[in-house]
Amino acid sequence: MTQREVDAKIEQSADVAAAETETDTVVADYLCRHPDFFVRHPDVLRMMAPPNRWSDDGVVDMQRYLVERHRGEIDDLRNCAQEVIETSRSNLSTQTRTHAAVLSLLNVTDIDALVLTATDDWPLLLDVDIVALGFEPAPGGRVLPVSDALSQLPAGAVDEMLEPEQDVRLVRKIEDDGTIFGCSADIVCSAALTRLRPAGPVPVGLMALGSCGNAFNPGQGTELITFLGRALESRIHGLIGAG
Repeated sequence: MTQREVDAKIEQSADVAAAETETDTVVADYLCRHPDFFVRHPDVLRMMAPPNRWSDDGVVDMQRYLVERHRGEIDDLRNCAQEVIETSRSNLSTQTRTHAAVLSLLNVTDIDALVLTATDDWPLLLDVDIVALGFEPAPGGRVLPVSDALSQLPAGAVDEMLEPEQDVRLVRKIEDDGTIFGCSADIVCSAALTRLRPAGPVPVGLMALGSCGNAFNPGQGTELITFLGRALESRIHGLIGAG
């Protein structure tokens, strides 16, 4: 490298250093004139590197450690808040879908229309893949002759699927031989099973919501599914009793 090239590189480095110094001065001057800058832009502050109070070897800078820990806590709080927001949105969507499904029952005038509404319209309204309804034989062994779309469950089947005092059961991975979901049993992965309680001529029954994915798991709340089941149960009792 010639002396001229060396001199040029030195001059270039000096220009860069001068420019950086000038930039630092401009930034510092701007921050002094806008002391609330980091209040308005906290994300920028989060990325700043705090200075060490001590530079000697063997000295632990606790201030820097605390700053870094607080940054981690802020990130955790931000992630937690985002999860709460997303969960709230999901719960609101599920509530809206459940209310729409219940409202769809109010316009039906006979049991066949009710069953078709539940099995044909509810999958779209509730964002599930299949809705199945079934009843055990009525007292005396009589089969409830209300609709061809209803499954005929064996006697005692509902108590085998749910505990005697259990109204709703969420199953992450269901094994169905066709008793619940018929010919669609092979594609259903997770399910919500809801007891339909008997009354008068109506025997105990089952409302089953099936998903090809992992829509249901035992850790979820069951209040809305219980509400949906009670609304369906009430309409079935009213229509069959009226008939």
